[in-house]
Amino acid sequence: MAEALPATAVVRVSRGTFDPGRFAEVDAVTAKTAEYLVPAIKALPGLIHYYAAVSPEGSVVHVSVWDSADHAAQMSGLREMAVVARGEMEAIGVTFTPIVNYPVSWTI
Repeated sequence: MAEALPATAVVRVSRGTFDPGRFAEVDAVTAKTAEYLVPAIKALPGLIHYYAAVSPEGSVVHVSVWDSADHAAQMSGLREMAVVARGEMEAIGVTFTPIVNYPVSWTI
């Protein structure tokens, strides 16, 4: 049975790419950023789910589900994410694409 989400729910997707030869480094920094990102993100209202993943093929993604576009937008102003974590990732060669918020059409 599909999880019931608010009609206003959105999926926020942040993606980045890097040289696959730096996978171990990017994976380690991603794990390190969780130490300060998890509590900061959990403190925001409207969070339903959050996932961070790093691929050995040279890609990193953060996917979160929020109860509304307004709550998803909080991430853009979250210092721990927008300044600290982004800076750490860019310092090791991660290049980010623009973040996109997707209104949820359906779920399984």
